[in-house]
Amino acid sequence: MDDIEAGKAAFNRLLAEVAPGAQAVIPVRATDDRFLIALSRGGGRVFVTVAEDDLLDLEQDDRVTAEVRASVVKAVAGLPQSRGV
Repeated sequence: MDDIEAGKAAFNRLLAEVAPGAQAVIPVRATDDRFLIALSRGGGRVFVTVAEDDLLDLEQDDRVTAEVRASVVKAVAGLPQSRGV
């Protein structure tokens, strides 16, 4: 698994912790060194931008993890709860 795929997997684990039932669509490549990630749950969708370097460092750097977690929490706050939850 390359570094980007490991970062995507770490992001998906973080999302599962923060927002059970939410799903992420992460682009194959970054645009301007950023990933525009679509988060969806219960029919709603929001977007969060994560720097490529932050995605790469997500598992190794606690500061980056905390910043990305805060961004995800803020982004998913407006999403409806999962259907059936």
